[in-house]
Amino acid sequence: MSKAMRIHQGSFGRVALLDMDNALIHHAHPHCHVLIKASGADTRFAVGEQLYPLRDDTAVLVNSWEAHSYAHQPGAPRTVILALYIEPRWLGAMQRELNASGNPGFFAQSCGELTPYIRRLADRMAAELLYDDPSGERMEEALFDLMIAIIDRFSEWRTLGGTRYAAPAAGDFRIRQAILFMRGTLGEEFDAARVAAAAGLSRAHMFRLFQQTMAITPALYFNVLRMEAAIDAMAAGLESATEVSGRLGFSAPSHFSRFFRNHQGVTPTEYRRVVNLVDRPGGGRPEAGHA
Repeated sequence: MSKAMRIHQGSFGRVALLDMDNALIHHAHPHCHVLIKASGADTRFAVGEQLYPLRDDTAVLVNSWEAHSYAHQPGAPRTVILALYIEPRWLGAMQRELNASGNPGFFAQSCGELTPYIRRLADRMAAELLYDDPSGERMEEALFDLMIAIIDRFSEWRTLGGTRYAAPAAGDFRIRQAILFMRGTLGEEFDAARVAAAAGLSRAHMFRLFQQTMAITPALYFNVLRMEAAIDAMAAGLESATEVSGRLGFSAPSHFSRFFRNHQGVTPTEYRRVVNLVDRPGGGRPEAGHA
């Protein structure tokens, strides 16, 4: 079973060291996402429908809201993966032009060869996670250095503009209405017909327009919103997993646990046990008492 070795979560997004031996379903993140092998066996990720190798000398690069999955084969050896889920606004606050990291085309390719310098920075990043400084200050410095090196090598960010954060642009007001409806109904099962009605479209038209505008399906977008809400709640530590499950509309805690594990690789309670919420006053993990 996959396990989380370390997770830091804060204004930068999330940084995780994951010991993976299970596949992840097709999913997405609202982050600039980078995957680097820390140790173990070579493996592969699918970005879109294309498989890419994750080796000592490669990184898998996933743009915000881009569908991807972990293609681990049953019985294959484990891989420890350094997974970066980087908030574009955090990068933009460090350097304004890096707001472009929220653009769908920020990484022009989905896999690239690491330089020895990036490899050293990634190893330092993994070491900082294992050191587990509760304040996260050294980790955040190492993260910024690593991301700048990755961006300089793999992104044409200077040509994208970047004066503001640019999530996939829901320019069509009907798609904005669909997204608002989904955000307001995270505690209910996804219903494409109701989303379409909120947007004033037929179901088929809504599906085509949504995928054309956002580059992912409405159902996948809804799952991203639901998963991010679950991650934030488990990190905050104010509700039990059962309470979070009910608030997000799962019919049973076991269904919530399976949904979380299929997207993140670990169960909600495992995530809570390991996560260090860096932006919490004084840093540190959520208080005990909510399983």
